[in-house]
Amino acid sequence: MNILDIIEKKKNGFPLNQIETDYFVDGYSKGTIPDYQMSALLMAIWFKGMDEFETSNLTLAMVKSGKIIDLSGIHGIKVDKHSSGGVADTVSIPLIALVVANGVPVAKMSGRGLGHTGGTIDKLESIPGFRVEMPEEEFIEIVNRVGGAIISQSEELVIADKKMYALRDVTGTIDSIPLIASSIMSKKIASGNDAIVLDVKVGNGAFMKNLEEAINLAKIMVSIGNYFRKETVAYITDMNQPLGDSVGNSLEIEESINVLKGKGSQRLLEVIKNLGAEMLKLGKKVQTVDEGKIIIEEGIFNGKGLQKFKEIVEAQGGNSAIADDFSLLPQSKFKLPILAKSTGFLSFFDTTGLGKLATFLGAGREMKDDKIDLSVGFTFNKKIGDKIFSKEQIGEIHTNDLSKGNMALEKFKMLYSSGTEQVKSPPLFYAKVSKEGIEILS
Repeated sequence: MNILDIIEKKKNGFPLNQIETDYFVDGYSKGTIPDYQMSALLMAIWFKGMDEFETSNLTLAMVKSGKIIDLSGIHGIKVDKHSSGGVADTVSIPLIALVVANGVPVAKMSGRGLGHTGGTIDKLESIPGFRVEMPEEEFIEIVNRVGGAIISQSEELVIADKKMYALRDVTGTIDSIPLIASSIMSKKIASGNDAIVLDVKVGNGAFMKNLEEAINLAKIMVSIGNYFRKETVAYITDMNQPLGDSVGNSLEIEESINVLKGKGSQRLLEVIKNLGAEMLKLGKKVQTVDEGKIIIEEGIFNGKGLQKFKEIVEAQGGNSAIADDFSLLPQSKFKLPILAKSTGFLSFFDTTGLGKLATFLGAGREMKDDKIDLSVGFTFNKKIGDKIFSKEQIGEIHTNDLSKGNMALEKFKMLYSSGTEQVKSPPLFYAKVSKEGIEILS
């Protein structure tokens, strides 16, 4: 058996068996299969796809490529959360603080930015002193002590995915259902949690562009999760416009804190409430999702979520004073006003383009080894259906390069449209997928 035969087989549309899958995953993990051949195989998978059996085999092979974390030392039902990726998808950080504040432990391993989407770990690294890497024993101790922690994927966990994740980012093979499903679920399974809530994005800013694709991805991931006896629920949410009001690493930390103070994007807050309620339900703290929403909302208004955020930051070595003084976060040299190009109602966003604009400014990676600028990005608090007026300031570009910032201003104008008639904002929730089946929500 050799990798060229496997590439040829998949290129011609034939399914790979478990032995072949184990071979290429193991070989790439150990470095006997080089990037250029793995890139060819990833592209073949992108074009020809994988059936559910192949995707399960790939997930298993990836889990076996590294160690499986034993979280049995953490008290309670441990519930994990994962998003398939979007723009201004500033959910995880405030969500976890609110869930942990209400008694459900969260031991989360997160990733870095991928393609046009931001990464939780990159955002957290903008907090001075915050440690995203630590020994497993310390990770467990922090979760038991304060209720939750967020760290980067261990070098020993799902070794194949860590390498494939970076390679997909720079080879145009991100938006493949089997590669997304196996990447997400291998990490969720290996990370040792008891239950999983998935946020599957759909729309022009998501990897899944239409509802059928998103439901298909959600069904596969829910099936894999439940096969491994980890109760898994997926929500399909909108990504036809930025979810929050900020794009960029330190900027999204600011928005996370604002959400915990009862401010920020209402659409962002609604996603946090729904996912948080589901996590509380899976953690056996509430009977229904509606009951969970009330408790999550209370955690904002009584300050419990913000206090828990500070505790998590301090436990991981960060400076919790950022919650009251944003100037302690990385700040860009220049803030350039974004002015509306005409009067009208916002009708469309090129959401992927907006994510790429953040990468252009330096907030994301174009090559897998690129160093990002934690201070740059942009803010934009208007949503589809909102009225804007010509020359009104509707946002800000944050940059350390004035020339690049001015180019970004010109690019921004091409990434949204407005018209004379008001259009409805897209639904926020489309469907829920669980072991009980598919529930259409809009």
